[in-house]
Amino acid sequence: MKLININLPPLKIFFSANHKLYTSIYNIFGFYPKNIYLYKLALHHKSAPIDDSAKIDLNNERLEYLGDAIIGAIVAEYLYKLYPYKKEGFLSEMRSKLVSRSQLNSLCKTIGLNKLIAFQHQGNAKSIEGDAFEAFFGALFLDKGFNFTKRILVQNIINRNFDLQEIEQKNSNFKSIILEWSQKNKKFAEFKVVDEIQGNGHGKQYIVRVFIDGTPMETGCDYNIKGAEQAAASKTIEKLNIQI
Repeated sequence: MKLININLPPLKIFFSANHKLYTSIYNIFGFYPKNIYLYKLALHHKSAPIDDSAKIDLNNERLEYLGDAIIGAIVAEYLYKLYPYKKEGFLSEMRSKLVSRSQLNSLCKTIGLNKLIAFQHQGNAKSIEGDAFEAFFGALFLDKGFNFTKRILVQNIINRNFDLQEIEQKNSNFKSIILEWSQKNKKFAEFKVVDEIQGNGHGKQYIVRVFIDGTPMETGCDYNIKGAEQAAASKTIEKLNIQI
């Protein structure tokens, strides 16, 4: 007789204080975490209170940094294989459209991950959802490895939630939007390479920051300057609440 795999959760989950989080992650993404504490940290915004006698700053910012890089690398590979004859500029723009701050914020709400975020309401917190989404994938990478993370992002997120043909046709040149907004509002916008990261066998990455009238805004990271500019511009648009 052939046994049917009904994907029962590990027995420890039934008796865990984090049973609800285990179940929620499974319902959204289709897997059970090994190290649940990574995901708790990923979903803990810096505005939320912590119960920690050592006063350690426990929030999802470090995992957000990691997840941003992991998501960027997976999406870059996915698009590279999907569009074998497209040039670098097209691939960079498509990646910016897929991983823009507004896109990640919307995606986090669409799949219901936003309901798991621990935070206190703040009037100027416009990217809590997108930050948590990135942090979650940073946690997933540490917990399950790159290949598993890639499968979840591509099969469970991109293929189910994006119409790439529609996205391809959408005009989302974020740098151009920033420059047009600045000109309209009589401000001076500039994009500067503020750092370079020499990767371990993966090439150099560029860190670009947007400046509005000399005031530093958001940063973006990519393997080329144009892509980093687009990423920085996307986050700045979200921060300034510029309507696209």
